[in-house]
Amino acid sequence: MFARLINLICFVLAFSLVGIVQAQDATWTDATGDHNWFTPENWSEFPTDAHWAKIRNGLPGPTIADEGAVARRVHVGYSEGGALTVDGGTLLVTEDDLLLGKNDGSATLTMISGTITINRDLEVAGGNPGTINMTGGTIIVGDDFEIPETEGNPDSPAQVHLNGGTISIGGNLHMFEYGLLDITAGTLIIDGNSVSDVQGFIDNGWITAHGGDGTVQLDYDVTNEGQTTVKGVHKLNPNPINGGFAEPGALELSWTLPDPCVAGEPVLVDVYFTDNWEALYSFADPEAIRIVSRKNVSSIVVQTQPKTQYYWAIDTYLGDPNDPIFGPTFSFLADNQAPQVDAGPDLLTWLDDDGVRTKNLDTTVTYGKAYTVQWTVVSEPNDPNNPDAVITDPSAEDTSITLSALGEYVLQLDASDGEKTGSDTVTINVYNDGCEAAKSLPDYEPYPGDLNGDCKVDDLDLAILQEDWLKDNSLTEP
Repeated sequence: MFARLINLICFVLAFSLVGIVQAQDATWTDATGDHNWFTPENWSEFPTDAHWAKIRNGLPGPTIADEGAVARRVHVGYSEGGALTVDGGTLLVTEDDLLLGKNDGSATLTMISGTITINRDLEVAGGNPGTINMTGGTIIVGDDFEIPETEGNPDSPAQVHLNGGTISIGGNLHMFEYGLLDITAGTLIIDGNSVSDVQGFIDNGWITAHGGDGTVQLDYDVTNEGQTTVKGVHKLNPNPINGGFAEPGALELSWTLPDPCVAGEPVLVDVYFTDNWEALYSFADPEAIRIVSRKNVSSIVVQTQPKTQYYWAIDTYLGDPNDPIFGPTFSFLADNQAPQVDAGPDLLTWLDDDGVRTKNLDTTVTYGKAYTVQWTVVSEPNDPNNPDAVITDPSAEDTSITLSALGEYVLQLDASDGEKTGSDTVTINVYNDGCEAAKSLPDYEPYPGDLNGDCKVDDLDLAILQEDWLKDNSLTEP
């Protein structure tokens, strides 16, 4: 008994020590002053997937660039404030949350490029101000995105400025009073249908576009299959869209003119266009980049070069002809675009009496130039060395496939112009017969008279009914 007690005590102590190691703090010190996450001397302990990384005390925050940072949990703004910048590198929060602004410290996350992957929640302003300034890159949230973390507090506002890049949420978007998500060139994607919740946030003024000068666009299962997509469009409705793409060469820039202050009066615009961001930002020589000067127009044709980023702005004159209203800066990339491929809807079928089935593949490829296509079998039920799927003409856009085994097949259609390739997949499920295929549908309901479950009501069901006619298996004793 004594030996067992000693063993139990040792086990408890060992378990406790493991817990201590897992909860170990890694506190940012910036001891070297280089602001580099990957300099070990900048931490009380260099963070690993077992550490809680705390960036606090009002020190200049770390930058993650070109490498992969890891922590079990990350807390920015813990005591006296903190900041974190991601520019080209990656941050993986393995088991817990990324918290911005808590315990007497405000926080700022600057996301320029790279990727942040969070296993659980992204919480902005958990009792103290929290801000995300995002111009590029990707943030992947495993569970919920909270703006702010809990019921709003005027002393701890939460602000997310999505000026580029993508935030992808695996759980839900939670917003409260004093929380703001403003979208310009970026995109918010939420798994599942969150249209009702997001529309409520828009109606409350918690989600805006272009600082209130735009419209929030919202859809489910349109832009991204099975997901809710949220974007912002400026009221000038620029085309190409802000942060978008365009084919190089002659390109028409277009916009929507606002209503005039006096009905019937023309709205004049100045338009600036350049491939040099600094020229538009500093505005040192506006004449050099002005392509429209005080004209009542809503479009103009410009010449663009491949693989070049362009910036443009529209200033409008609604009142004083000498006092324009300065518009925001829009941008787009002129580059060859991949063909848009739609491999068609997913299919279900069943084998015929000979144990095979041939199905037509009806597809759509949208592209303005010459392209080639190629079908491939991504997966099939059995050994790929003995294929159960034979595509009649793999290089034809609309072709057919012969299937000879039960199970799931995944096919991919690629369309290429020699430089860019667009792809889409189609899934085909093959069943024994039409009844089995029908039963696989989520909305399948059997007929009440289908007693033998063969998807039809016939003499076989009547025979079952006759055999059991007037039988009674109720209890006779109370």
